[in-house]
Amino acid sequence: MLTLPDFREKKIVFVQAEKDIDHQIRFWNSNVRIFKDGEPVDQISCYLVLCIVIIGNTSITSTLIQRTKKYGISILLLNYSLKSYAEINSIAEGNTAIRMTQYLLSESESISQSKKLVWNKVHNQFLILKKMNNVDEDMHKRAVQRIEVAKNFKELLGMEGSYANYYFQSIFLPYDWNRRAPQTREDITNFLMDIGYTYLLNYVDAILRLFGFDTYKGFYHQLFFQRKSLSCDLMEPMRPLIDKQIVKAYNLGIINTRDFVFKKGCYSLKPDSKIRSKYSLMFFECISKEKENIYTYLRQYYLHSMDSTKYQFPQYSI
Repeated sequence: MLTLPDFREKKIVFVQAEKDIDHQIRFWNSNVRIFKDGEPVDQISCYLVLCIVIIGNTSITSTLIQRTKKYGISILLLNYSLKSYAEINSIAEGNTAIRMTQYLLSESESISQSKKLVWNKVHNQFLILKKMNNVDEDMHKRAVQRIEVAKNFKELLGMEGSYANYYFQSIFLPYDWNRRAPQTREDITNFLMDIGYTYLLNYVDAILRLFGFDTYKGFYHQLFFQRKSLSCDLMEPMRPLIDKQIVKAYNLGIINTRDFVFKKGCYSLKPDSKIRSKYSLMFFECISKEKENIYTYLRQYYLHSMDSTKYQFPQYSI
């Protein structure tokens, strides 16, 4: 198991491929080495890498893939629009004990865990609004009460959705907010939320796989074809991190409407590597700052899953 002292040294390697330049990533004497047009431009020790994120067209070698498996490194591949299209994940395939606990989790236990998860998310959303002096404490109290008495997933989902509508309206109203519409890219804020949530999801997924979880088997998000339900579950209390980062970027003038194009009802980033790097780094810096908290939270869930009598269900604090 990856320990916290080891994890503190781990980094996300961000590779932004430029058009009309031949990019390659190779394994070289226990290092990940990056080449441009055949010339080495940077390298980092494999012992320091948790995940390599590649944006754009880059060549990787079979030797590199073999070595990333050995060193526990995951590779995430994104297109120039920052959409994930493939992953090469490092996983602890032999940990059958943790997978058995997932598969044997009863419906009542799943609902109990889901209620704790949703409470954690709503509480973190409440804290964000409180810092902005834009919170309705009565609304929050009613939401907590509804979580406590929810009898099934349908009631819990309804409560979560109702509070989310209030939360998003409160936090994003100054930025021409209309509604949360995942994957539609109908406005800049929704488009950026999709990017940030995707990065966070893949980061959480990479860590969960290191523990040996089947990340497609969740307890709140139900089984659905090719959905990483467990990763979706455990990132829920972290989502406000991305929301907070977007608000911060608006306030600092980082988000510029001229960086985007609107075509066929959807927003996308302009085909400029500097623009793409700006928004990618905006989210990766946010996630990297929280990497120890994220790891500790996910490790606590692993311990809870292995022995729920000894270890409590974790809470993620922002």
